Amino acid sequence: MSDRTAGLADDHAELYDPAVARRYFAKFDRITGHLARVAAEHGAERRLSRAELRVIGAYLDALARSFRALRLKYLMTGRDGLPLAGRLVFDRHESGFPVFAELLTMANDAALARRHLDALPPAEGLQEAMLREILGERRIPVQLQFTLSQRLYYEALEAGGLFWARNDPEALWQADGPGGRRHYLVHWAAYDSQVNLPVIYLMDLEDSARTALPLDSHRWPQAQAHLMAQALAGLKLVTIADGFDRDFADLHPKRLRRLHIGPMYSHAFTLQSGPIREVLEEARAAEGEDWALVWTFEEIEAERSEMQRRGLFGRVERQVFALDPFGGRGPETGATRTERAVILPERVFQVLAQRRPAGFAQVLKFVVGPGGRVLRHR
Repeated sequence: MSDRTAGLADDHAELYDPAVARRYFAKFDRITGHLARVAAEHGAERRLSRAELRVIGAYLDALARSFRALRLKYLMTGRDGLPLAGRLVFDRHESGFPVFAELLTMANDAALARRHLDALPPAEGLQEAMLREILGERRIPVQLQFTLSQRLYYEALEAGGLFWARNDPEALWQADGPGGRRHYLVHWAAYDSQVNLPVIYLMDLEDSARTALPLDSHRWPQAQAHLMAQALAGLKLVTIADGFDRDFADLHPKRLRRLHIGPMYSHAFTLQSGPIREVLEEARAAEGEDWALVWTFEEIEAERSEMQRRGLFGRVERQVFALDPFGGRGPETGATRTERAVILPERVFQVLAQRRPAGFAQVLKFVVGPGGRVLRHR
């Protein structure tokens, strides 16, 4: 990273240099391109259902679209004559991703995208003007290039399908069970402001009410608001699942899963500590191959349900959630199980395998090989 990439805070840095900014976005373009294959590996092992795989794939595609939009926004970063081109701010400590404020700004820009597009010349006209300036005046049309980059940015925002700071819950019907209970896969996602990372949630839910949950104008907005308010990486899954179970008498969460995408570590961009720093430093990987991405799945399941008293005469069904039985870590993790994985290029994996640092023995390794092929290792 350029020495000029001075931090706004100890954990945050700006991308000043145009070449550095291009390398940063190129790195994430490669990384996001591999994530769907990693998810597919989980699906092949039946760790994810087809519905879950489709949902996660859609979020991963949305994340890639957000990075492409940000790349267009900051395409002219650091170019001479463009002091207002802007600089991406990213979290270089235990994240590697853009800071939460970048996602908020992008959401605000999306709300005004049509107004900006109406005020900007069409892309074809800008390209023709650029060509005239190059051929007629024999100079690089940086002002026009910036205008075009902003037009493409707002077009990407208007097209939609991006990963936002908040991605509100959706309920996908799965089946009707005994007693007329409807089974749903409820999913939502957030860009967590505390850790500057995207997080995806999947809940298997039974609905015992008469009206289908997505059609219920009373329960569904309340359920959506409740889940988004609890979409914090710092909250334990048992806290989220148990709170939802207690607040909605006829909604029964049977399983809740949370996928943390990141941190992303790179010797060129991030400040990491411990074994991963030594591995990346020793690997001296080629440009675009200097990275490792952590991928963590947490899961909590209801082992049984029981009827509890509610008020003087009422009874209500409550879930009893199973916590991790191994090593007494259930109360600590707040989950039934947690699976950590790391995605990394071949060269970085070779160094990791040679060094065999403590703490990585039980971590799944997804190794990106030639042609983007992903292989699973223990």
